[in-house]
Amino acid sequence: MSILISRSSIFHSRGLSFSFSHDSFNFDSILNKRGSLSCAPSELSPVRSEVSFCVGTHLIPHPSKIDKGGEDAFFVSSYNGGVLAIADGVSGWSEQNVDPALFSKELMANALNFVGDEEVNDDPQLLLGKAHAATSSKGSATVIVAMMEKNGILKIANVGDCGLWVLRKGKKIFSTSPQEHYFDCPYQLSSDVVGQTYLDAMVCTLELIEGDTIVMGSDGLFDNVFDNEIISTILRFSDVVEAAKALAYLASNHSRDPSFDSPYSLEARNRGYDVPWWKKILGRKLTGGKLDDITVIVGQVTSS
Repeated sequence: MSILISRSSIFHSRGLSFSFSHDSFNFDSILNKRGSLSCAPSELSPVRSEVSFCVGTHLIPHPSKIDKGGEDAFFVSSYNGGVLAIADGVSGWSEQNVDPALFSKELMANALNFVGDEEVNDDPQLLLGKAHAATSSKGSATVIVAMMEKNGILKIANVGDCGLWVLRKGKKIFSTSPQEHYFDCPYQLSSDVVGQTYLDAMVCTLELIEGDTIVMGSDGLFDNVFDNEIISTILRFSDVVEAAKALAYLASNHSRDPSFDSPYSLEARNRGYDVPWWKKILGRKLTGGKLDDITVIVGQVTSS
């Protein structure tokens, strides 16, 4: 993402356990450390089965931003049925000598801190509002937050072009829609007074069942991987860690391929962006993936 309105290892991959407490969860560990895959049992023993997430994540920074780990940030929380969130820092701020990663990382750290806040009341839109208000870093970011209750109700708040899919029995039954001002200029939460707020978030609520799969990603995933590729990749892996890793690598490979006719290049041509006329005469067209930070979260709904 390049247009604004106003360290560890190169590759980060984890299976995340929901056995920890979100109150004591270390935000840095979600960015920089590997973990093991497990699913936590419910704290209660109800007659009706409760659900939670088993989660795998993978982050691949933009090739030129490997040294600082990229400008995406994310977290996974065990609160209630599970909370997943991604913020994609807007790289255009670097033109003003501002590190775009600072805003997205602080926004996610604040959101994690407020996950169980009484005023948030399990509402991802209100969570975005509180996290945004508490963020003091200069910059902006697109962001998506999904909060699942133990009864399977999933609430989503999305500002910009990070996305979330729900797959059920190998078919996509739900996907968020990107919000944009114009091509390659998405809605974004910003440090500037003028801009979007949590009130501009697209809000969705749906019911999940055991076996459903969540695919969440920054635009680095969806700009470089077609729908059928996402579905076929998910179906190849029963392990969410491996699925997230495979999707991230697929997006990364496509992003580096100048001959690949990616979702991004296809959309660009549909919007009127293409090679010069003289290249068209030679039968050429705009192709190639979009180099970007790539964050992928895959969550499987399991019975607690």
